[in-house]
Amino acid sequence: MLAKRLGLSHVDSDHEIERSIGCSIREFFTDHGEDAFRDVEVEVIDRLTRSDHGILATGGGVVLRSENRDALRDRCHVIYLRALPEDIYRRLRHDRARPLLQVRDPLQRLKDLYAVRDPLYRDVAHFVMETGRPSVATLVNMIAMQLDMAGLSPAQDSNEQHCS
Repeated sequence: MLAKRLGLSHVDSDHEIERSIGCSIREFFTDHGEDAFRDVEVEVIDRLTRSDHGILATGGGVVLRSENRDALRDRCHVIYLRALPEDIYRRLRHDRARPLLQVRDPLQRLKDLYAVRDPLYRDVAHFVMETGRPSVATLVNMIAMQLDMAGLSPAQDSNEQHCS
């Protein structure tokens, strides 16, 4: 929705990773483990941040590797869509495609992931948007206004990527 609102193209790094590995991320995790997945993710993020895709959506663990953090911070305007673990759990509690949440206590897993990832995202982010419970349309409006106030609207800066 943000890409449409801003008149930009959009790419999702998880979709690009799945195209690269030829299977779902969940299958890849099961067969090869998280470290192998993160290796592929580094390659895809490097490629995507070197090209002009307008809006780049990333997976939640993208900040775990320093190479990704550097590429995102240096080549994009990173928008951290910050949500509390309880809000994420409410949104994802029925999602069976996320390998890291296929555990006995997914809420506790989300709290553990948040404790590690939140400081990394804050370090990489140029903007932090508290997502809370607004509608997607409201969040898109908030992001568009923030980019406009920062002088980063597409008409002003058509060659920059915005990553979230």
